[in-house]
Amino acid sequence: MSRRPFALVLAAASLPMFMATLDNLVMTNALPVLSREMGASVEELQWFVNAYTLVFASAILVAAALGDRFGRRTVFAIGIGVFGLGSVLAALSTDPGQLIVARAIQGLGGAAVLPLSLALLSGAVAPARRPLAIGIWGGVSGLGVAVGPLVGGAIMEGWSWQAIFWINVPVALVAIPLALLVLPNDRGARERIDLWGALLAAAGVLALVHAIVRANDDGWDTIGVIGELALGGILLLAFVLWQARSAAPLIPLRLFRDRSFSVTNLVGFAFSFGTFGAVFLLIQFLQVEQGSTPLEAALQTTPWTLAPMIVAPIAGFIAPRVGTRLLLVSGLALQGGALAWIAAVMSSDVAYATLVAPFIMAGVGMGLVFAPSATALLATLGLVDHAKASGVNSTVRELGVALGTAVMTAVFVGAGGALVPGEYVAAARPAILLGAAVLGVATLAALFLPAGRSETASSAVKIDDETEVSVPAAVG
Repeated sequence: MSRRPFALVLAAASLPMFMATLDNLVMTNALPVLSREMGASVEELQWFVNAYTLVFASAILVAAALGDRFGRRTVFAIGIGVFGLGSVLAALSTDPGQLIVARAIQGLGGAAVLPLSLALLSGAVAPARRPLAIGIWGGVSGLGVAVGPLVGGAIMEGWSWQAIFWINVPVALVAIPLALLVLPNDRGARERIDLWGALLAAAGVLALVHAIVRANDDGWDTIGVIGELALGGILLLAFVLWQARSAAPLIPLRLFRDRSFSVTNLVGFAFSFGTFGAVFLLIQFLQVEQGSTPLEAALQTTPWTLAPMIVAPIAGFIAPRVGTRLLLVSGLALQGGALAWIAAVMSSDVAYATLVAPFIMAGVGMGLVFAPSATALLATLGLVDHAKASGVNSTVRELGVALGTAVMTAVFVGAGGALVPGEYVAAARPAILLGAAVLGVATLAALFLPAGRSETASSAVKIDDETEVSVPAAVG
């Protein structure tokens, strides 16, 4: 298949990813409204987020394997359709239980969209343009983060919360034919699907997150919570052991021999844990404690959410010149420092102007992480491994979102926090500091990435076991 125009390929791979990224922060901004209109509890609010992230994380490796076997474009298009169906069901929900189920269906579709979008993009552009394409892809992801709260706030203020899901439907209707027309139907190794591995991983993660969510109500020292935590750990250990002996593992453990791949996944987990757990709490702080409307809260956070849209493409462009290690270490340090700053100044009557500088600092940090982490993840792996590698990374990141939201909310509730003015700040502060500490650990971990290279150097990217092409170095 001849290569399609660069811009069309970018649009076909990035538009569905933008839709799924947009929906995460649109959902976060809607939580206080859903709490009032549906009577949802703090635990149910967590499941509005975690139903998506847990199903996403559980299904993403299976989706990557299905893409390798039946064609990545085919599975990608099906994922877009399932995501659109979940959006329709979410918009039609009338109680928390229905919305949680609809969010889970969205997560099932998103599991095919996010990892395969990067794999399809890598395979559809010329190797010399791959770093630029990944940088722009990261910028589009940053755009989803940036406009998500704004779109959600504007729609909820001018219409209703249901509309934040309806907007996905026309996007899906455009994205499916575009993907089928423009993207090649790449395949990886045609292996059987490791369903036992998928079940072990899904059950283990679900047990851990469910135990954390219920622990504040039932008690951390109760037999049920301790037993569920132990069960989750045993199931995940069984998953790793199964992967080591499986003929067609969901996660080829050999990938972790690649230092850049291993460190990038550790960093991705910690980044998502600290960042999105804090966002979950901060959006509600602006609405619950300071009385902002959803649109006002979205506008107030734009110094944070708009920065990645600007910074991520720049970071992707300069990564081959300065190396991804410098960018990731800088971004993680800025993000962690910003959260610590926010926790230090947070109060019921803190002036908005006081929050602008740390919001900008956090946004720049986020932008420095998005594109370089995608580049570091794939830089030294063969093209045949890109789908599974992207799947592993997306899984790890979504687990970070789910566990970060659950753990930081557990800290918030455990400190006496509630969704009412006067009972929010004192409990939110230690939770946000926990996020800052996790990002500090991620900063130290990023120092172990391979060293950077000069812009004149080149890196061999493997297409298969026998073929290599030289591209500008973007490792470390």
